Amino acid sequence: MSSQFLEMLLAAVGPERPWAGVSAQAEYRPAAGDKVFPPSYPKDRSQEKDNPLADAPYLAEEHWVDGEQRWVVVLDQVPSQANRVETALLEARDEGRIRLPLFELTTSTSRGPVRITSLEMPHRFADAYLRDSQIGGVRFPKTEVGQKIRAVTTQDVRALFEYSPESLLFGGWDSHRKGHQTRFARAYSSSIVGLDPRLGQRQGGRMDPVNLTGAVKDSTKDDWEFMIPGEKKAKTKGEKLSERGLGNIAPNPAHGGVSITGARRAGWLSMAALARLRFGDAPVEAVRLARATLAALALAGDRLAFGGPSVWLRSGCDLIHTGQRLVFEGEGQAREEITLGAGEAIEVFHELCERTAKAGITMSKETIALDPVPALAKAIEYSVAKSDEPGE
Repeated sequence: MSSQFLEMLLAAVGPERPWAGVSAQAEYRPAAGDKVFPPSYPKDRSQEKDNPLADAPYLAEEHWVDGEQRWVVVLDQVPSQANRVETALLEARDEGRIRLPLFELTTSTSRGPVRITSLEMPHRFADAYLRDSQIGGVRFPKTEVGQKIRAVTTQDVRALFEYSPESLLFGGWDSHRKGHQTRFARAYSSSIVGLDPRLGQRQGGRMDPVNLTGAVKDSTKDDWEFMIPGEKKAKTKGEKLSERGLGNIAPNPAHGGVSITGARRAGWLSMAALARLRFGDAPVEAVRLARATLAALALAGDRLAFGGPSVWLRSGCDLIHTGQRLVFEGEGQAREEITLGAGEAIEVFHELCERTAKAGITMSKETIALDPVPALAKAIEYSVAKSDEPGE
């Protein structure tokens, strides 16, 4: 399959381009019963009156599913799915399975070392962590590699291909810069929705193992004083045992998840988006190989993140595959389904990387170590160690 897959990718980015892209379609069932917990958001009162989740903190919308208009609940949005792919790529890189460029910012704190990589930075090549880091005491934007990345344009993306290929696949926008705010749209996208959502009910509370009762004089102080029941009724903030995490809390309404008939993932790698990438004055064959390399990387990440028997989105949202397909989609009804594992996709990606480098466009395999500038180091230290109790 590897050689066939490689040839299909090369054809897909070639001058005749027979394929519009590659779709990743998957069906799931909830791992436990029929209930899942979608991500919650502030309630939007502007939602339609017939929205079955109008009073819930979930996103619902109508989709065409198998030719029918049906309500769905959003289980994982496009940016979140991209982050899951990046996390999977980072784990594979740390395990030595895939060779990728990486910026790695590390700093020591009073709670131990902190590591933030370019596969975790929210804004990718334009992220503030990258901008506010330094190499050998030189701020990143003024280093040789920083200047190369800052000079990237939509007409020549070689610097991002070399140091931050994920930015070309999942998108990036240098929005904090004055002028020359280079922006790249995502070429790969994916999302998961739950079908036919019905709102669930739940009560949230806490049971104390010894049923503590009473009150405290000031729960914010370490040396708090206990007051027996009846001595003083807790009325103000800081006088309740619950504010120290003690005693029972009576059940209260909490968002209760949704019951669904199933879930579906729709992923798409756009060959038209890859065709828009320009590589300056690089030879035509090198450009073709570079685009195919990016396509292979996207599909390797997709297989690493979603190719297993299940996906875990969050607590209460564990989904088991009931079917999945990877399909090259062409004009009209042209379709060719392939079977592709993460190992095969990575193998093809590595081969394309080598061929692209020989043709003149290189993707780095190196880790570039970064230090935070002093102000950022202090901000990180405060964030991870602001508690005055070790281990809290």
